[in-house]
Amino acid sequence: MTLPQPSDRIDRPAPSLDRRRRSCRHGAGRGRWIHPLVLLWLCLLAATGVVAAADQTPPLRDYAVDMWTSRNGLPHNSLRGIAQTPEGHLWFATWEGVARYNGLDFDLYDRSTRPGLLDNGIGALYVDHDGALWVTDSRGNVLRRTLDGRWRQWPQQPPAPKVLIQAMQKDSKGRLWLLYEGRGLGYLAPDGHLVYEPPPPGAQVNMTLSNWLAVDDRDRVWVGTMDGLKLRGDDGVLRDAPAALDLPPGPAWPYRAPDGAVWIVTDGALYRMHSGGARRVHVLPGVSHTTAMLQDHHGDLWLGTENQGLFRIGSHGVERLPDSRQMQNGRITSLMEDAEGSIWVGGNGGLYRLRETLFTSYTTRDGLSGDYVRAVIEDDQRRLWIGGAAGLDRMEHDGRIVPVPLRNSVGKAPSVLSVIQSRDGAMWVGTFGDGIYRIDRDGRSRHYGTANGLAAGNVRVMAADRNGDGIWAGTQRGVVRLTAEGVQVPVAAGLPGGLVTALRDTDDGLWIGTIEGIRVLRGTTVQRLDVDGLGGGRSIFGFTPVGDAMWATSDRGLYRYRDGRLARVGLEQGMPVDTVFEMVPDRLGNVWISSNRGILRTTQAALDAVADVRSPRIEVERYNEIDGMYNAQANGSTGPSAVLRGDGTYWVATAGGLSMVDPLRLQRFRERLPPPVVVESVQLDGVPLHWQANGVAAIPGGRRLTVGYVGLSYLMSDRIRYRTRLEGLDRDWIERGNQRSVEFVGLPPGDYTLHVSAMHPGGRWSESEAAWKFTVEPLLWQRHSVQAAAGVALLLALVALCRYLIHRYKTSNMRLARQVAERTADLQLQAERLLAANQEKTALAERLRQQAVAFERQAHEDPLTGLPNRRAFDEALARDFARSQRSGHPLSLLVLDIDHFKTVNDSWSHSVGDQVLCEVAGLLAASCRDSDLPARLGGEEFALLLNDTALDEAQRVCTRLQGLFHAQRNWAGIDNLRVTFSAGLVQLAADDRTPLLLFQRADKALYQAKSDGRDRICLG
Repeated sequence: MTLPQPSDRIDRPAPSLDRRRRSCRHGAGRGRWIHPLVLLWLCLLAATGVVAAADQTPPLRDYAVDMWTSRNGLPHNSLRGIAQTPEGHLWFATWEGVARYNGLDFDLYDRSTRPGLLDNGIGALYVDHDGALWVTDSRGNVLRRTLDGRWRQWPQQPPAPKVLIQAMQKDSKGRLWLLYEGRGLGYLAPDGHLVYEPPPPGAQVNMTLSNWLAVDDRDRVWVGTMDGLKLRGDDGVLRDAPAALDLPPGPAWPYRAPDGAVWIVTDGALYRMHSGGARRVHVLPGVSHTTAMLQDHHGDLWLGTENQGLFRIGSHGVERLPDSRQMQNGRITSLMEDAEGSIWVGGNGGLYRLRETLFTSYTTRDGLSGDYVRAVIEDDQRRLWIGGAAGLDRMEHDGRIVPVPLRNSVGKAPSVLSVIQSRDGAMWVGTFGDGIYRIDRDGRSRHYGTANGLAAGNVRVMAADRNGDGIWAGTQRGVVRLTAEGVQVPVAAGLPGGLVTALRDTDDGLWIGTIEGIRVLRGTTVQRLDVDGLGGGRSIFGFTPVGDAMWATSDRGLYRYRDGRLARVGLEQGMPVDTVFEMVPDRLGNVWISSNRGILRTTQAALDAVADVRSPRIEVERYNEIDGMYNAQANGSTGPSAVLRGDGTYWVATAGGLSMVDPLRLQRFRERLPPPVVVESVQLDGVPLHWQANGVAAIPGGRRLTVGYVGLSYLMSDRIRYRTRLEGLDRDWIERGNQRSVEFVGLPPGDYTLHVSAMHPGGRWSESEAAWKFTVEPLLWQRHSVQAAAGVALLLALVALCRYLIHRYKTSNMRLARQVAERTADLQLQAERLLAANQEKTALAERLRQQAVAFERQAHEDPLTGLPNRRAFDEALARDFARSQRSGHPLSLLVLDIDHFKTVNDSWSHSVGDQVLCEVAGLLAASCRDSDLPARLGGEEFALLLNDTALDEAQRVCTRLQGLFHAQRNWAGIDNLRVTFSAGLVQLAADDRTPLLLFQRADKALYQAKSDGRDRICLG
């Protein structure tokens, strides 16, 4: 659908705190209240720039959409109204009662609860200036819930009809106006009596919808119907709206905005009331059957429709939510903006929430081939190339994402790890196991693989060659240079021969990052930078030149190389994580750093200050899913995994799609305000307590007190952290993590105040605390009168006890003499027993020594096969490796793996598999000399360490062993069960500096044997 721009700009007053708190209501009813807690919160919003000017509103496409249905705890999927009470709870009107939401749980109020409702079918919700929640139902009843949790009911009474009350709103006199479905108006007077006003003869009010009621500043009541607009004027009579308003025939209904303006909604147009009448502000051809409306704190208008979804009219014109994020299942019945600026949408298919976020995410629903994105880069035509596990995509200038057709040898899209553009404009694509593709400007592609001299394996990073039209590529066996002519391997002493994880070609040379640090290739010389010696860095993931310095990202933070010296900014200096992937400075002085735990932001000046030791710590802001990222896990060790586009926006590859942020919008999101926190429940020995009563609650002593609390933020509510302080007991705050309740048992008598504070992860603690005062009453024995009487009784008891003790003293002297003699005999007997016990201890020590010897043997022996285990093998390998290096005698190592062993387990059972392993162990033990060491490394993997054995002799041993395997046809007693193995065989070489390197060569040879078809021995 193509929608026009608005015919006239919205009259948009500057956002104010008064409007901000009014917007936290459902679309029909607007109160005139503000709670101190919310006021403080909103003042902070204004101070920090989160409440911004209208021209800073992002496009509707950039909003994140969340959804709740009955599967998530809603009692019913059709919502007729939404409201927010001053403390921050959200309330939803459904056909199965009223649901209260705290960001984590829905609490249901219906006819079965105590206190209960009079009917489950809820018609409307409204919050008045006192913060009380008003509820109407389908049988004409009215209820009110005050801030202390108390309910009051006004049951339906004739002559009021027993029908659904669809909307309500208060006027300046305190009258609560009620819209009865098809039956006219009524109001609840301030003194509590109900007045019903049936429609006059001839008035057509039989077709109304939810929230089609508005009360203006003159206390006139506007009512919308399918037959046109109705007005109850100063004369108290409900009649057709004046013809002077010049409204089109057909459905029309009113909406009162937070700024007090009354809007009239008709099919295809919006009118705004003013002193001279109604002025048409917007013409909306193609938009029909508008059912709900909201003006947010930016001044933008939101429109819900019967079956066309959600629209917004603002600085970006008339916008419709994209189909991939559009509300489904029919009518939108209610709209509300909460205190955090999120838009809540109630419809026939569930509850939706639109929240403005700093980051925008692109996933498969936006056209990506897959959500796991590894590389992103902008070409010289300002198109964005996106590589991921599902292939290569390109974002065109109009924002469309189209797949780039690349196919590997089996006809599938290759898994892309890196993308780069060379100076001739060609795009180069590095893959996982499928080599490198070159795509020229005409879209023709060429493939480079092992047949062209490219090493097999992954190509994680590439860099454009600044001296030609080729590129540098990092493979699993070092660096190569590719041009249109082919693959060239540079030769220079010190170049890495293993996996390359970062590349950058600069005037200062080719910077190479590996899993063992940094190398810089300058001509034919290679410089090694010792990052391991400074903070323990090993793996390097990216290079970023800034001025005369080169910054590197690593598994130990950031490294800076300048003027021949290394500096580091890591965990110890305030970085929130160890591993960082890509560092991208923007044009505003910010530096964006990707990591596994979100995107970090700081400034270049702050980084340099810490690197220069002018500042001890760095301040870093971290962004994650709460800021709009679909997945906060950024990807790294691929390239480039983040990029700054020509328009100044920052794009980063994540495990959940592609995320983007415009640094110009950063000021509005600099601080995520801490959530307000409320006490939600109190239980005494597991029984709910009415804790909201006026005054200080009195708690009997010696009881178990449990207090539940919650932070009322609806952005990542499950990650809110809490702390408590019980004034009267605790001196300092006690952090509770994500725990939402605290329990006290046996508190001493006295007066207490429980303080609760909350914060978002990485944020600051809320200054507005929840506080609940209570008094613990003393137990009977803790009262002063009882304690005084007990003191007198104790004194009398002491006198009697003293006289009794004197008598006992006299008689005890005689008893003592007898006891001395008896004890002497006992001591002699005990000495004899101790001597016998000492002899038993000596025997026990000998048994323990024998058990220790047995345990030592078990620690080095595989319990199934009886062969040495991995621990014994590692010790023998280290010992023989050192001995071979000293003596110069050959040392060979065979690592083998039983082919298709899982098939044996799956086909014949694990007991047969265990028997096969034992027989393999027997063949290994029988095929080697006493000086050799067969071992089971784990599972179906074995090793054979051959001392004083050269490679050719070891190969004969392996061939003989392979023959034994082939000759045996009844493995584990099963006829024709054939068992083979794949093996890697190596001999100790001069460049094997450690036993691990020797073992890794054998393991690579084993991997090659498996890749070549199994049942073979490969030399490494």
